[in-house]
Amino acid sequence: MHARTRLRQLGQPGRPALRKAMAASVVAGWLLVPQAAAVAWVVQAAFIDHTPPDSWRLPCALMAVALLLRALLAWSSRRHADQAVETIRIQVRHQLVRSIAARGPLWLRRQRSGSLSEITASHVDALEGYFAGFMLARAEVMLVPLAIVIAVFSVDVVVGTVLLLTMPLIPVFMMLVGWGAEAASRRQLQALARMGGHFADRLRGLGLIRLYGQGPAELAGVEAAAEGLRTSSLKVLRIAFLSSTVMEFFASISVAMIAVYLGLSYLGMLSFHWTQPSLATGVFCLLLAPEFYAPLRRLATHYHDRASALAAVSEMDELLAEDAQPNPASTPAAGCGPDTSVADPASQRAPAIHAAGVSVRPLGSQHPVIQQLDFELAAGQRLALVGASGGGKSTLLEALAGWLPLEHGTLQLQPARAELCIGYAAQRPYLFHGSIADNLRMARPTASWSDIKRAADAAQVSRFAERLPQGWDTAIGERGFGLSGGEARRIALARVFLRQPDLLLLDEPTAFLDRDTEAALLDALDGFCRGRTLVMATHSVLAMRMAGQVLSLPDGTTGLPPAMELA
Repeated sequence: MHARTRLRQLGQPGRPALRKAMAASVVAGWLLVPQAAAVAWVVQAAFIDHTPPDSWRLPCALMAVALLLRALLAWSSRRHADQAVETIRIQVRHQLVRSIAARGPLWLRRQRSGSLSEITASHVDALEGYFAGFMLARAEVMLVPLAIVIAVFSVDVVVGTVLLLTMPLIPVFMMLVGWGAEAASRRQLQALARMGGHFADRLRGLGLIRLYGQGPAELAGVEAAAEGLRTSSLKVLRIAFLSSTVMEFFASISVAMIAVYLGLSYLGMLSFHWTQPSLATGVFCLLLAPEFYAPLRRLATHYHDRASALAAVSEMDELLAEDAQPNPASTPAAGCGPDTSVADPASQRAPAIHAAGVSVRPLGSQHPVIQQLDFELAAGQRLALVGASGGGKSTLLEALAGWLPLEHGTLQLQPARAELCIGYAAQRPYLFHGSIADNLRMARPTASWSDIKRAADAAQVSRFAERLPQGWDTAIGERGFGLSGGEARRIALARVFLRQPDLLLLDEPTAFLDRDTEAALLDALDGFCRGRTLVMATHSVLAMRMAGQVLSLPDGTTGLPPAMELA
């Protein structure tokens, strides 16, 4: 979609408030005419007609009313413009987040999170100047100078002609400058996204960078990215200053021409009329001449905001594209989500799984790691995926979750995936900066503390959380910094329990656990999975025995778990 069309589309939610802001701004500009007329009236009466001050009451009252109304209209215009911008920003960010979520986890893996955060933050903020500044100035340019030139023509044709002839030159030069401004703004926003992504990635991997002694090299990379951003930002500022300079030059020349014409007319050295213009006429024209160009000045000031907004929309267009293929796993099914209550296991819609000739290729791989796989799993049964590392266990779980498309074959869930609540605990769970309780509550924000505690007890989170000095309020770093691998996986498993899924997909849930903790976790999992279907990737014999049957990958053979070894 063209950037201008997309920009108009994004502005639709704030259109009503924006219309009110533009109307208030235009009416405030129109009131300049009676205000200037009142001032000219007072000057003529005081210095030429020498009328008593009592006769000035009407023009003074008119001037006061015009000033008061213009102040109120300016306040109203700014208020409605801010309201429109806030509405637009919220809606655009919602659209971006929905679009990102619709593309699913696999698409996200190929993106730089820092760049995505810049798009949803600074790129969206770049729209503010366009809607709150440029659009108001454009409305004024279309209607206010027209009213002023009509008023000036009614008192002096020469001044009106000067205004009319000089006005078209300004938009022409601004248009020429604007072509360069849009390209420069696009480069500046791209540099900003690169800088944000580069810095965020290095910040996350700071420990690894220091471990391998790459601090100076990475610092040089950050400095190079910052220098690129500085250079592109200065280019945008240079073009913005140039557009303002062009506007000021033509406006100053035009006002000077009008002042010279009136001065020579009063000196009797120049005359285009049968009679000399009155002082009131001269004051009226001189007061309105700068105001005639004022909307154009504001338009020039905000013209680079338009260029920045178009560049930002061009960068966002890929995310906002309507033809993006939504990921079915990104949308929770009915009955699966934050408001799901703890259900009776017997009432769960445990799905049956049927795979026929399934071939799956992991993300970034050239060849399928699973080929011609056939297996069936009845509703409410459990299956352990076993095999060497890299054999396709995690790949099959992602295919079952709907994250990976199949190369060949069919993989059917009955009921269908869209009707199910699927709980997936990945091998590397993502934990956010915050307390342990906050990370658990993400699965169901409205859950009661008793529900959270029950899920945490089942996942053996309480074993370590309650021993910490701050207990459940203990702060953990981004990606689970401060926790062991086993503790992070247990928090992820507790989040799955809290969602009460119909189908559980667990990737190495007992890894990094000691024998006692593993046994307690599997015992809780055994009780939780009654009435639910479970598929679990594991290397643990205990977990295989709890599942009751195993599927070896990549060869696809099924069988019973091996006998327990004596401890």
